[in-house]
Amino acid sequence: FYDLVIEVAIIRPGPIVGNLAHPYLERRAGRQDVSYIDARLEPVLERTLGVPLFQEQVLKMAMVMANFSGSQAERLRKALSFHRSDKLMDRVQDELRAALQKNEVAPNVIEEVVAAISSFALYGFPESHAISFATLAYGSAYLKTHYPSEFYTGLLNNQPMGFYSSATLIQDARRHGLRFRAPCAVNSTWETGIINNKTLQLGLCQLSGVSKKAIESLLRAREARPFENVADFCRRGRLCKDELRCPLASRVI
Repeated sequence: FYDLVIEVAIIRPGPIVGNLAHPYLERRAGRQDVSYIDARLEPVLERTLGVPLFQEQVLKMAMVMANFSGSQAERLRKALSFHRSDKLMDRVQDELRAALQKNEVAPNVIEEVVAAISSFALYGFPESHAISFATLAYGSAYLKTHYPSEFYTGLLNNQPMGFYSSATLIQDARRHGLRFRAPCAVNSTWETGIINNKTLQLGLCQLSGVSKKAIESLLRAREARPFENVADFCRRGRLCKDELRCPLASRVI
């Protein structure tokens, strides 16, 4: 699971700009020895094989190596935030170097610590966030593998989600062996439903060109009495001319 946490955090501008991604991967694969910038940082960096990958680690580095307090480390992080100025950046780096020198840190180590903190604090991913994302990734992969019908139904019924469109999800589900029945005035509800483990009934919410108000009216009419034929549907469904002409299947994908 922690490998997933690392995957979330490592493909970020901070580790990439700071040239930290490849050293971690090499160490994870056993092709490079694990080392630490300074022996004092081993407890801070041990879980990431000596490579700072998380924002919390960068703050802790300043606390351990420069004797920064928690509030000082947080001020350092804010100073290196997205809206930093070059002048402010230079000032906080000078303050960090002075604190490291006062703590008798070797000059070459000082530069490594300053470089790591400066390049990483701007884009570093908090470990807590990475763990949260990894939990979602693990859970999603498990559901998609073992409960694909429920997985895709849940995604389709919560659109728009800002990631993949319904059409993309439907095509992906088909590639994974699921079948879909087009939205149907007789059988569909507002949401997509499960017919069996391999077949989903697309909901009327997937239709483009038909308002939710119109669909709610249709569903109320159907609940009162099943539609007898097309003429009965047109009469009691209370859809406008354009909505009645909406080609159901083709409008889904």
